[in-house]
Amino acid sequence: MGNRADEYGSDVEIYRKPLANTIYAETRTAAPEHLLALLDTLGLERKTSVTAGPVYVWHEVPSHLNEDEQKKAATRAIPALLLAGYVVNIPDDLFDPTAYQEAVAVIRNPSRPAVVPPAAAQPAPKSPGRAHPAQRPATPPSADSRSSRRSP
Repeated sequence: MGNRADEYGSDVEIYRKPLANTIYAETRTAAPEHLLALLDTLGLERKTSVTAGPVYVWHEVPSHLNEDEQKKAATRAIPALLLAGYVVNIPDDLFDPTAYQEAVAVIRNPSRPAVVPPAAAQPAPKSPGRAHPAQRPATPPSADSRSSRRSP
């Protein structure tokens, strides 16, 4: 049985199932432990389902967070995943540009507080397209380098 990451050719698919409140971060089948551990350290909760066949592993944004905080938590994970060389997709309705910029600022300068200037003082991010693995950033990602896709 495949999953969204396998289906879309990405390493991580961040999405919300219809009629559900949970935000999922689904990795490709047989994802490396390094990727799973990185998602753990980014604050996502690892879930496992053992079957007679394969073992299914996925991550969820903590359910105790309110909807806005869940979106921020999912978005904050993206820069570190991109920097580690992974292809990540997130639908526009779950992406929080301010949380993304804050996470990028922390990566660029870990001693700097995770605060960015007001959005009006920043250039608007370009409309993102689906990133090809060869287009992974070599330096800390910016809002222009995130990968996204529209939900079907």
